[in-house]
Amino acid sequence: MYVAVKGGDAAISAAHAWLAQRRRGDETLPELSPAQIEEQLGLAVDRVMAEGSCHDRALAALAIKQARGDLIEAAFLLRAYRNTLSRFVACEPIDTGAMRVQRRISATYKDLPGGQVLGPTFDYTHRLLDFALAAEGLPPAEPEEAEAENATMPRVTELLAREGLMSRDAAGGDEAPADLTREPLPFPTPRPLRLQSLARGDEGFLLGMGYSTQRGYGNAHPFVAELRMGEVEVMLAPAELGFTISIGDITVTECQMVNQFAGSSSKPPQFTRGYGLAMGHGERRAMAMALVDRALMAKELGEEATAPAQNAEFVLLHADNVEATGFVEHLKLPHHVDFQSELEKLRSIRARWQADRDANPLAEAPSLEATI
Repeated sequence: MYVAVKGGDAAISAAHAWLAQRRRGDETLPELSPAQIEEQLGLAVDRVMAEGSCHDRALAALAIKQARGDLIEAAFLLRAYRNTLSRFVACEPIDTGAMRVQRRISATYKDLPGGQVLGPTFDYTHRLLDFALAAEGLPPAEPEEAEAENATMPRVTELLAREGLMSRDAAGGDEAPADLTREPLPFPTPRPLRLQSLARGDEGFLLGMGYSTQRGYGNAHPFVAELRMGEVEVMLAPAELGFTISIGDITVTECQMVNQFAGSSSKPPQFTRGYGLAMGHGERRAMAMALVDRALMAKELGEEATAPAQNAEFVLLHADNVEATGFVEHLKLPHHVDFQSELEKLRSIRARWQADRDANPLAEAPSLEATI
């Protein structure tokens, strides 16, 4: 049954009621709790945290429930909530080199210090539906674990840099980078802001842009130097204490992508790197981000920038799914006056077009496109 309502307040109340009913679904089934979403739909929670720019698993799970599984809407909800919070301190840069690794792989070296840590991944699983998951009460299988190596895990890119085969990223200055959540994007955009924008960009858009660079729209032939996922400490340096303290651990995924560089008059041929960092377990996002990051460095490296993924304005202004959603979905709002104006304009043009044909039946009448 559909109920017609009139008036803004009534329409909003009815919308909330309809959404609540659809969210609950069949009342004979147990209700899905945010805790269940947080634990059992962990990758969805990680994506919402990344695109919502807020690391809070419980809030991300609540947003997913409220949005009925629409991850873009959930990211919108989480980002809107984050914008109501006061910011009273900034943490120190996280040290991903000291990560407690759960997964670490390299496509460039088979044997590397610290070894390959396969960890949780879909990469080696059969892409077949597991109907056992539809049965209730089945305990999860216990994974086999190998003995951990005691060796440290140096970055693969550092191994190349020691040989002079890879450029090192310039060290950051004393000045803190700009904050994208408080300042609009400037163009040209410095790399720290580009990375901030990509880190919360729509995963599907980043994936498409990264894919395009490998298909000839960016001239990339990348290798995954290192992809690691694990826990890092978040450190604060309160002014009243004068030293850093740990306030907790978060899970992040980091990717460093190796790309070829032919060199220039001032730089020898060497490898360059693209960088990606994502909240939670987000390998696809981190890899796509690293591909796009390297593509956006084209002008800085003196390369010809001709592909969409190398155009910073195109990529950065369209990567944000919250902004994109607002702009696309606003088309659902009433545009009655605008459309009536278009109707009158088109009727007037058609009348002139018909009058010209009637006056000169043998002459070729101008097309509507040319008239418009």
